[in-house]
Amino acid sequence: MTIDPSPSLFDAPIAAPAPAVDGDDRTPLLPVRHPNQDLFICDVLDAIPKDDMASMEHPVFSLSTKPDNRTRRYEHNGNVIEIIPSGKGLATIHDKDILIYCISQLVAKMNQGEQPSRTVRLQAYDMLVATNRQTSGEGYRLMADALTRLRGTTVRTNIQTGGVEETRIFGLIEEAKITRKTFDGRMLDLEITLSDWVYRSVISKNVLTLHRDYFRLRKPFERRMYELARKHCGVKDEWKIGLELLQKKCGSNSPIRVFRALVKKVCEHDADHGHFPDYAVTMDDDVILFRNRSGLKSKPDPVASAGDDAPYIDPETMHDAKTAAPGYDVYALYDEWVSWWHDMGKPELKSPAGAFLGFCKKRHERKPLR
Repeated sequence: MTIDPSPSLFDAPIAAPAPAVDGDDRTPLLPVRHPNQDLFICDVLDAIPKDDMASMEHPVFSLSTKPDNRTRRYEHNGNVIEIIPSGKGLATIHDKDILIYCISQLVAKMNQGEQPSRTVRLQAYDMLVATNRQTSGEGYRLMADALTRLRGTTVRTNIQTGGVEETRIFGLIEEAKITRKTFDGRMLDLEITLSDWVYRSVISKNVLTLHRDYFRLRKPFERRMYELARKHCGVKDEWKIGLELLQKKCGSNSPIRVFRALVKKVCEHDADHGHFPDYAVTMDDDVILFRNRSGLKSKPDPVASAGDDAPYIDPETMHDAKTAAPGYDVYALYDEWVSWWHDMGKPELKSPAGAFLGFCKKRHERKPLR
């Protein structure tokens, strides 16, 4: 991978858009601003965050908290990507929250057996709540700025999405339209049309589930580290990466000693707080190790244990089930669901994934464990 010269993405103070607490003794995670968020989301399945694998693999989004107005170019393993800012600067990794929310909505529709369109209709308040953002006037203003940067940032790439490789030039979103406002000008209802590149990733299911605490990470750098761990480690027991390669994948031009100090600080915070989602992160001799906290790899194949005729549930859906029924053993729930399916006469399922997640959701509603 080669990176064109540009200012360090870490020159600016790294912080979330609107931290709730100031000072050096802050915890690494933002507070849960909406502890009862499921009351405000139409369906818990809609709240399972999903991200597209192409942008998780490549550093598309700026990690700077200051306007980033430099064109950047990356090359790696035959993939070429150029990110060109608008007058408002490059889209940031916090702006990506909007894309993640939209992708999550589309995947939820697919899990329910629907064929979603590129245009996502949503309520601005729901998106702010689901992504742990402020719902004050400032929260709406920041979201409007984010939409502007997402629409203005131009990507030129030959990266495949959905098994198709072609050179494309596009914005991260094609259009954003505010369809209803309050009397004081706040947006209520939105229509966001995704780029065909992003949409193709979704319908090809080139997406991965994100831990909900992703939206609580204060530092953009930690969000980027988590994306890479989620993409490369996934449900495996562990994943290692060298410091220099991690630096390239993050898109940093900081001196290696500065980058090393940043990574070391993340590891120290995780050792003290265990805050890093899904994975424990450590560093030894410039090698960063991510260990899966849940140990999904050691779990048995649910289909093999339930019988060959049981509906197949892929590992990502099993991961989603942990969100739909927090605290439950999702493999035990799968066995119960298959038994119910047998008792019902093995009905044809339009969407096995959606049916299983719905089962998990209802079990959690009847008897929440936390």
